[in-house]
Amino acid sequence: MKIPLPKLKAMVLFFASNTDKRLLGKTKLMKLFYFADFGHVKEYGVPITWDIYVKLEHGPIPTIIKNMVDSVEDDIDNSFLSDTISVKKSEGNYLYRIVPLRNFTENDERYFSENELLILKNVCLRFGDKNTKEIVEASHKESAWLKGHLRQNIPYSLATGDSDCKVSKEDVELLLGIYG
Repeated sequence: MKIPLPKLKAMVLFFASNTDKRLLGKTKLMKLFYFADFGHVKEYGVPITWDIYVKLEHGPIPTIIKNMVDSVEDDIDNSFLSDTISVKKSEGNYLYRIVPLRNFTENDERYFSENELLILKNVCLRFGDKNTKEIVEASHKESAWLKGHLRQNIPYSLATGDSDCKVSKEDVELLLGIYG
């Protein structure tokens, strides 16, 4: 993962500030990262976070980011995100709600390019009011999920198999090779 920690924190806060807070659990947050990274690949040939995605039963997840979010709950004293979010288990269901400790600000916005912000906004417009089940189902319609192998890394180049991808597989692989 190549995203600087302040930018990762800003990205988490962006999602928390631009989605329905009642519906933002850990699983949905992981899918928002997926759609942001793979959406950016489809538009510009490279991801935002550069995290490694793995295909799991409920869809693709960013491995390092998931571990960092899990650490907020499991090892708060050593968590890199403990000053950014808390994780609350909802009574009566399985939702581990993401609770931002502050709002996304203009200062946070400076970590993103115009193109990255556009992708983040589009992801939130598309999924902000959706529940976990709906975003999981949407991720299962993506080429990365359909062509990936269970419990295996998902190459960013699989994004080129979707009809909304604007770059070629060769371009993605070239850009990943140059910047990766």
